[in-house]
Amino acid sequence: MSQRVGVVGDKTLSGAVEAAGGSPVVGAASSLEDLDFAVAGGESAVVDLLRADLAVPVLPVDAGGGVRSVATDDAETAVGRVLGGEYRTEQHPVISAQRAFDGVRALFDVTLVAAEPARISEFSVRCGGESIARFRADGVVASTPAGSVGYNSAAGGPVVATGMDAVSVVPLAPFATDADQWVLPLEEVTLSVERDETPVELLADGRSERAVAAGEPVTLSATEAFETVVVPESERFF
Repeated sequence: MSQRVGVVGDKTLSGAVEAAGGSPVVGAASSLEDLDFAVAGGESAVVDLLRADLAVPVLPVDAGGGVRSVATDDAETAVGRVLGGEYRTEQHPVISAQRAFDGVRALFDVTLVAAEPARISEFSVRCGGESIARFRADGVVASTPAGSVGYNSAAGGPVVATGMDAVSVVPLAPFATDADQWVLPLEEVTLSVERDETPVELLADGRSERAVAAGEPVTLSATEAFETVVVPESERFF
């Protein structure tokens, strides 16, 4: 019996799975079950699979360098390698962001950002109970290693090596010319809104989750890792 391979996102990848000898199972990540592994077509599909808690390795396709994805043109070859056991896996730290609400998880980044365009607020960052910084900005983003090569890097933040239990924290459009960025231990970081000047929302992997009020700190912690497949066709991280 051929291996069952979930296909999420780009449905055309089912053709690559079938051509490689697998049995494609196409659908929303939350509806899939009894899989041997999954193929995620695009970054959004990777996030969907994280949130679905399928507990199977994921082969990212055209999903960015943070999860070392393969190009669509190489998908059939890559799937064939996985079906034949010719692969290794990487474990990616996942953030849980919580306070007085159920925790939300993120593979790439957690962001506090002003909900209205061209508005700034005041934010603070703490680590291990110690104040790191307080600043006025459009927002603040905390990125995992997987997320540090994307939005974080574009905002001027440092790239963090894959697998490290650390986050890169960067102010977004700070109201200062000498703003810092920080690499901090994941288990000890708290982001806060310090002034109730404008509505602020919490984003997890770019998806709006809820409003965050002043005086409602958001604490970050590590939860279970997310496993992706690495084959020779996978992008380099650096």
